Amino acid sequence: MKHGTVTDEFDRAADAYDRLVAANPGYHAHLRVSARRLGADSLGPRPRVLDLGCGTGASTAALLETVPSARIAGVDASQGMLERARAKDWPSSVSFHRARAEELTPAWAERELGGPADAVFGAYLLRNCPDPDALLETAVSLLRPGGRLVLHEYSVADSAAARAVWTAVCWSVVIPAGRTLTGRADLFRYLWRSVLEFDGRREVLARMRRAGLECVASAPLPGWQYGITHTFAGKRSEEVGDGS
Repeated sequence: MKHGTVTDEFDRAADAYDRLVAANPGYHAHLRVSARRLGADSLGPRPRVLDLGCGTGASTAALLETVPSARIAGVDASQGMLERARAKDWPSSVSFHRARAEELTPAWAERELGGPADAVFGAYLLRNCPDPDALLETAVSLLRPGGRLVLHEYSVADSAAARAVWTAVCWSVVIPAGRTLTGRADLFRYLWRSVLEFDGRREVLARMRRAGLECVASAPLPGWQYGITHTFAGKRSEEVGDGS
């Protein structure tokens, strides 16, 4: 599914997506927690922020609330999700773009943001990419030296208890609700399975280090998703591009 089918499924679910996530206790609050972990005070007075995998704009709203002075570019491969995002009320500092995150370039950032990003945010993104390492390398290339990367992602491989809770919630709530609201269950069965098959927390951190990020760390989110959803953070070296 990661090679195109998942994007089609997000297109089909776009109209119901906001209602689905609104039923998840803590969904928006958790995005705001991860957005705050970007460290807004270190980003500068008018930071350039990339929101990769922005979907219908929930993560974009969390970033805007956390860093209201930022210029934010939301990127997603799903046209249906972007249409929902664009239909909402945004300040002129927010824009949305259809693209695969791993195909972005520093030249694209220069054109759309006016320069390299001070921060890159990716919510529920890495797990859905066919090549997570390529995605991370791209994200690092879009950052200025010292820029911050934060991922907000499910990871249960390191915990049997987390896997059990995730499976129970998916089959008792997420999959039935998704089928009721969209008439299909494909995307929600994929969600359940993709989380179970995704990296453990330690492997995500290792991938981030291999991509060249420093000061890499993770932190859990509170509530029923404790041990299931995590913030992963790191920064690009200050010395990148200094000729040393």
